[in-house]
Order: sequence, then structure tokens, then C-alpha cells
Amino acid sequence: MLAASTLTVAAELGEALLAPDEAAAVVPSVPGPAEIYDLNDMLTHATLPTANLITIRIDADGTASFALPRAEVGQGITTSSAMLIAEELDLPLERIRVTLADARPELLFNQLTGGSNTTISTFTPIRVAAAVARGRLLKAAALELGEALDILTAKAGVITSSATGRSLTYGELAEKAAAVTTGRVSVALKEAAEFKVIGTAQGRVDAVEAVTGRKKFAMDLHIPDALPTMVCRPPTINGTVRSVDNLAEVRAMPGITDVATVSTGVAVRGRTFGQCIDAVRALKVSWGPGSAEGASDTTIRDELRRAELPLPALDLLTESVDARFTFHFASNSALETNCAIADVRQDSAEIWGSMKSPIVAQEQIALKLGLPVSAVTVHITEGGGSFGRKLFHDAAAEAAEVSKAMGKPVKLMWHRTDDFRQGRTHPMATSRVRATYALGQVLSYDQRHTSVATDFGHGVGEIITSEAARLPVGDLAFSETIFALSQQTPYNFGVVTQLLSETDKDFNTGSMRNIYSPNVRCAQELVVDELAGRMGKDPYRFRREFVKDERLRAVLDKVADVGNWGRSMPARTAQGIALHPEYHACVAVLAEIDCRPQTTGRKVRDACTGPRVTKVVCAVDVGLAVNPQGLQAQMMGGIMDGIAITLSSGLHLDDGHFLEGSWDNYFYTRQWNAPPELEIVVMPPTTGRPGGAGELAVAAAAAAVACAYGRATGTMPTSFPINHAGPLGFDPLPTTPPIPASPTDGLNRAF
Repeated sequence: MLAASTLTVAAELGEALLAPDEAAAVVPSVPGPAEIYDLNDMLTHATLPTANLITIRIDADGTASFALPRAEVGQGITTSSAMLIAEELDLPLERIRVTLADARPELLFNQLTGGSNTTISTFTPIRVAAAVARGRLLKAAALELGEALDILTAKAGVITSSATGRSLTYGELAEKAAAVTTGRVSVALKEAAEFKVIGTAQGRVDAVEAVTGRKKFAMDLHIPDALPTMVCRPPTINGTVRSVDNLAEVRAMPGITDVATVSTGVAVRGRTFGQCIDAVRALKVSWGPGSAEGASDTTIRDELRRAELPLPALDLLTESVDARFTFHFASNSALETNCAIADVRQDSAEIWGSMKSPIVAQEQIALKLGLPVSAVTVHITEGGGSFGRKLFHDAAAEAAEVSKAMGKPVKLMWHRTDDFRQGRTHPMATSRVRATYALGQVLSYDQRHTSVATDFGHGVGEIITSEAARLPVGDLAFSETIFALSQQTPYNFGVVTQLLSETDKDFNTGSMRNIYSPNVRCAQELVVDELAGRMGKDPYRFRREFVKDERLRAVLDKVADVGNWGRSMPARTAQGIALHPEYHACVAVLAEIDCRPQTTGRKVRDACTGPRVTKVVCAVDVGLAVNPQGLQAQMMGGIMDGIAITLSSGLHLDDGHFLEGSWDNYFYTRQWNAPPELEIVVMPPTTGRPGGAGELAVAAAAAAVACAYGRATGTMPTSFPINHAGPLGFDPLPTTPPIPASPTDGLNRAF
């Protein structure tokens, strides 16, 4: 039985405009674009024309099956989607089966996973599809029992007559309900007061599979004849193959079946990944120059500064805070490296992988292979993290190219070093800020954010916007639009301007969790602390005075209360506090930091002797939290990301390549510097709809940690991550061969 969503509801516009504003600021700020209509609104409205194609199937065993047209990469959307179905279908959560849909071009803009949009855009369509299914089951039961519809009730997958007590299960009714004539119908969704599942804390539906190793990722699939495949990549970013000196020798190595030159390097296919690594290391390749030849952190920073847009002239009657911040390249650093399986034949192709924009992947791979889109099948697998990385289908496209070149199925995996050195990065940026003030009021706030160009070549989920984003000025137009629709200032700071300028398109970049916000908001909150100090006010009280609306003020008050703001602390330790509004949601974070010398009890690297975050309190308001437990997990992950990008996680660019090449030297938040005290408060529902949550905590956590560091050391930090300018803390892996000479990293097993 199929039940299609026939009711779609547009997101409320201008929510921020309607919120009460009791701030004491004399110079209120005009709402910015993102406060009136944000990126999430745009993504949600783009899904509406095809929302009626979302369907739910009731099977003969009484379970409900749903192919979610989004990518599950650890954020828990299979669980929250199952909860929506369970609520409206009156079926126990454990009887809902959520899988991931293959690429479906007819969904157009409705299969993009990004911008914290999944729960917002599917909240109504999934519930409507479930309610339609429930209605059809009730009608089928009325016909079968010969009783009036209004005396039937549905509960836990059983429909019962209140008059006779007779009952039928959903499984017994599935076939009969499917025979009911389909068409447009009206449904009444449950009111919030009736919710029994939505809003309750639920464990993940895939938790047991994840912790027992039964969960299937791309590299766990056994596709006939798809053998392990890896690529020998250039020593510098986007270098090219000139020649290979020892092809015959490598082809004769144990287990190696094929060697082929492709656009990204030299691909090898073998019986095991260990044999592939040995072959990659043995290849003697003459490389052409890359796209960033000779570039370094210093040259890129100088280029960014030259491209900064000017700030307004100063008024002699006002005082100002002026600051410039630098944010270095960073990696999405998902646990699962880029990987995909491809089987390309003469007249068809089949691809498996974790992709957040599968329609673009299908269309672009078809174009590259010279096949009609209908001849290319793209299966979406669960992913081991993304943080923006899987918006691009680089591994899938490469696997298809290699499979075509070799004429055989391939199971392609990038080495971790490939990911750090040739993968996509969050671009390096500077932020120039000026805030003017007089007579206890902030009169203006101007920010000029300048970044290495962010690639938005995934578009908004299909090939037209994807190709438009790659036009000579298309990427800038996309960047400007996304910047304007995602950046908000939560304070009444008089005349506010935030502008973006981009430069240098020679890098492989992409969105990282929270896009521009971690950099933009970190810079802003540091300036807020400086303003508070200049005006003789407590940082928390200062924010409370100037904050724009009650939802922001409520989360700010909550973390200050729970975190015991202002408590006495030892020298070189301090608290920091920050706010972040985004996608009809808001969060406040209080962080405590210890900047005294640290030790880990083992051989200490320089990166492990820096500051440690000792406590974090987070208060989050997403309107309606579908799964508060899942929301807490999202906040935890975002907090760890924020700590990392502020203190320790960055890439060093030197002579056209990144020095980091493994987890040993990319210092994401580890156990030693994760806060031993962490408390997350989910605020009571403030609206009837969910807001964005997937990226929400990153910017606030990054900013709160930076502010705490500034207060602990007495100096505002201006370069991030903070450890970037110090000793490197590791010995860089050689660029040639690019894969380290380890004993095959434990990958020497057959597939």
C-alpha cells in the first residue's frame, strides 16, 4: 500500500520579526535578510512541489517501510523520521523501517541533505503520508468489518471497533487498503497536545547495528567482482600525471589486476587494499604542477587581505573597536574517508556510496560517461560522517571513471592522507570587523568577511543549479546568496552590515558544518567581549542588554544560570559565553577553559600542552524538538567541532600542499581536551515546528571557547586555530609517495 503526502505547508516567514523585542538598545537594528527569509526557508520552499511524492508502504507483517530521500550520515534522521511516522500512523517505533532512497530525479530539489533542513522540510510531508496511510487503513477496516468509520480506533498497529470489539491488524488490512482508489485527500494531523512520540527522548533505531558492527557502509557491501581500488595522487593540490615510468612492474605486483591513468592520478585495482597501497607506493609517476603551486598560508593570507572590502569611514565623535581575524584551512575530517563502488558497463552504470546530493551525482556521472540519466543507478548507503563533505560526490565520480577505464567493477577508497591533502577543505578566510559606540550604545557594526572561494558546485540538488554555480561568476553569486541567507547578528547594534568577498579558486573547497558561521560569529562574539570591556560591562549582562528577542535572551539566561556565570576562578582560567541564531532556532554556550600548562601523562606533543576546555553548558531552543535525545547528541558533536576549530584543528599549507596527512597530526578534539563537564539543556517547545539543529552548536561553541581563551589570557585571539602559529607538533609525512609506509594500515584483507 502506498500513501502519498498531499498536504504541504510553507514555512512561516519573518519569525524573528514577530518575536517580542524588549532590548534596551537605543539604536535597534533593521532585520537582516536571514532574519526575514533564510537559507532553510529557501531549501524548504524548493521541496514543496515534489513533497507529494513522499510515500509510506504498509507490509503484510504489519510494519511500515519508508525510503527517506535524504542521506543518513550519523545525524539521526532515520530515527526522527521513524518517529514522525510512528506518531501519525499509531504504530510502535520498532515496527517502522526507514531506508535511504536511491537517486530520484523526479524529486528535483527534494533530495538534498544540507543546511540543517531535513527535519524542517520533511516534518509535514512525512506526517501527512503517515496520516493518509492511517486513513486508508481505517477505511479498509470499515469495509471489512461492515462498521461505521467513526467507531473505529487505531492503536499500536491494530484497528478496533468500539461497538463490537472486533479488530484487525495493519498487516491484515495492507492489501485491501492498497486497493482503495488513490487521489487527493484531506487529512487532520495530530495537535502537539496529542503527541505521544514526537517530543520524547528516543534512542537511535540503528544503535544496535552501529555498536555491533552490523551497520552497512559502502565498503561493507559485497558487489560481484568489485575489487579494492585506490589512486596514486599528486604531491601537490590538483597536480596532473605526465608519465608513469614503471607500469609493467606495478601490474606484475602480487594481487594487482589493473592499473589505469585517470584525471585524478593513477588508479590500481587489486585483491586487497593492502596490495593496492603497496602498488600505489611503488608507482613512479612524473607529475605536472598543481593549481596551488607555491602557495602557503602566508601567501593566501596576503591575498585575502588585498581582497578585503573597505569598511565605512570613522565618525570622529564615536569610539570604535577594530579587529582582523584569520581562520586557516580546515578539514571536514569525517571518520569515513571518501569511498564508493562503481560498476560501469557499455550501456549502463551502477554506483553505491554515501551522497547528500545524489541527483546531481547521477546527472553529472551520466554526462561524464555519455549515458542517459535513466541508465545510471545511484544507490545511497549510510555514511560515517559528513559535516558537509558528502555534498560532493567526488569518490563516486572517480570510481565511475576508473571502472570505465578498467572495464571492471571497482570498490574505490581514498587513503586518509588523500583526504587531508587532496580532499575538500573549509576555505581559509579573514574577517575584518569595526564596531562603533558612544554614550553606552553600539551605533554600528560592520564586518567584511573575505574567503578563499567556497565551491557550491552541488547547487541545490540538481544539475541546473550545479552548473550555474560553476559559471565564471556563478560561484560568487551562490556564495553571496548563501552568506546573506545564513548570517545573522543577534544583537541590536545600530546599523549593521556584513559583506562577503571571495578570491582564489585554485583549491578543492566545500561547505563545512555551519558554512561561514563559525568564523563570522566567532569574530563577532570576540568583538562583543571587547565592546563590553571598553564600556565597563559584564560580557553576559552586555549581551543580555543588546540581544534582539526573548528566545535568545532565554537561552542566554539559562546557560548563565546553569553554568554559574561569574564564579571566582584561578588565574589563566576563565569563562566565555556566546549566542548563535540560525534557521528558526537559537543556542547559547558557556565554556570554561584552563590555559595553564597541560600534560597528558605520556609523551607530550606540543598540540597536547595547550589550553583545555574543562566545562561546557549549552542551552538550545529549536522550537519543537522531535527527538530531544538526538538533539542533545547533535549539540555534543557541534560543541566538539567548535572546540576543535578554535583550539587545535587546522591545515598548514606549504608549497602547494597541506602538511597534515593523518589523524596523528590533525588535532581534532580528543579525549584529553574534551570537557569533563558537559551539560546540554533542551528548552521547552517555543513554536509548533522544528528548527534547524544539525549545525547549530558549532558557531556558538567556537565563539564561547575563543572568548574564554581571551579572558583567561588577557589577549583577544585573532588567528585560528589558536595552536596553528606555534610549533608544528608533528613530522609531516613525505609528499612522495603520498601514502605513508605503514604496514598497509591493517587493510590487507580480501573482498
